Amino acid sequence: MSDLLSYAALPEIILAVGAMALLMQGAFQADTEEAGIMATWLAIGLLIVAGVVMLLNPVVATGLFDDAFIIDRYTRFMKILVLVGSAGALLLSFQPFGELKLMKFEYPVLVLLATVGMMMMISANDLIALYIGLELQSLALYVVAAFRRDSVRSSEAGLKYFVLGALSSGMLLYGASLIYGFAGSTSFPAIAGVVKAANIGVIVGLVFVMVGLAFKVSAVPFHMWTPDVYEGAPTPVTAFFAAAPKVAAMALMVRTLTVAFPGIAPQWQQIVVFIAIASMLLGSFAAIGQTNIKRLMAYSSIGHVGFALVGLAANNAEGVQGVLIYMAIYLVMTLGTFACILAMRRNDGPVEEIEELSGLAENNLGMAFALGMLMFSLAGIPPLAGFWGKFYVIAAAVKADMLTLAVIAVLASVVAAFYYIRIVIVMFVKEPKEKFLGVDAKTGAVMALAAIFVVFFIVYPSPLVDAAAQAAKSLRL
Repeated sequence: MSDLLSYAALPEIILAVGAMALLMQGAFQADTEEAGIMATWLAIGLLIVAGVVMLLNPVVATGLFDDAFIIDRYTRFMKILVLVGSAGALLLSFQPFGELKLMKFEYPVLVLLATVGMMMMISANDLIALYIGLELQSLALYVVAAFRRDSVRSSEAGLKYFVLGALSSGMLLYGASLIYGFAGSTSFPAIAGVVKAANIGVIVGLVFVMVGLAFKVSAVPFHMWTPDVYEGAPTPVTAFFAAAPKVAAMALMVRTLTVAFPGIAPQWQQIVVFIAIASMLLGSFAAIGQTNIKRLMAYSSIGHVGFALVGLAANNAEGVQGVLIYMAIYLVMTLGTFACILAMRRNDGPVEEIEELSGLAENNLGMAFALGMLMFSLAGIPPLAGFWGKFYVIAAAVKADMLTLAVIAVLASVVAAFYYIRIVIVMFVKEPKEKFLGVDAKTGAVMALAAIFVVFFIVYPSPLVDAAAQAAKSLRL
């Protein structure tokens, strides 16, 4: 057991020590583009090493720091997704940051620190550990949102995210203090042991906690920051925001509700059902009129969070498995789509309007095919991966006798298909515009791998499905 304890938090230790080492290296050497490139490659290497260490470690449910930090199959599954999302976002940063003269050593350091915070969130088994991880992630994300200091839009995005993020963190902390006051403990298992029936004080505290968590996953009605931050932040930063932090926040929400509050499940299920329906509907309808593809992806991400919450609302093992599968597929689709967005470049700089994709199939068939498959997958068209993500969460809702929620999810998916298919029509039917510049090799690799995954997922889905099932069982629902 002592050997296991010594390795349980090793991935987080590797990333934290690596981030400090990169910070010291950057502080004592010339701030050049080459230094930023080297730091980014080193950060990607650290993320890979952390993932390998995690995969090699034996998976035995282990608690550290009086069980405030827990390791099990669920945490390993979600941490692997976070590491993949962070590494993918860093890979997408080389070419655009080089063009914008933003390839600074601080960016990979901030991404590593945010990733440590996300991994702490995923392993949090205590309200204090939850808050520490959440704030470590958030403080780094506030900075990277405004990383392009010469851009008014980027500065505005960072300021909006900071102000609203601070408000949501305060509400979460207030809710946690209420729960502690009524339950007498901050530990999830201890809270579950005490809160076995509806208590108005605990319910009010839980509502405030869920406000903070809903903000982090950008669920309605706490989504207001998402479109502006996605549009204003540099595109590689937007890709990072849309991928890893979303997975970590969803993992935290699932563990908090299912482990700490099983005794009042009917109460929190009502809240989850409401924000799931609101997120699906707003994500489906608000994106229809968007002309900027980054804003469209912001509303798309809000909608996809709503679909993932359908699985959580079911409150059964199948629902959690569906959430895990959905978030894994969503992560790949998001990274692939943002790789395509980053490839939308001409001599005068990047373009973000959907109409600029006109006739892309004639100018660059490979990119048009990849983006088309990703759009169809995001729309949930069978047999692509996105369809199966929605299938698992909707099936869990049906099994939990939440037929109305399942029907609304299907209808919202049909509405959302309109704006995804519209992009495909623009690429394959409209008259071509001026060609984009060549695709960077790293961006092209992310794009190609994502397209291959969504197309061929149906051929061999069992590794992901089985791993998600094992991870869900570790929560003992």
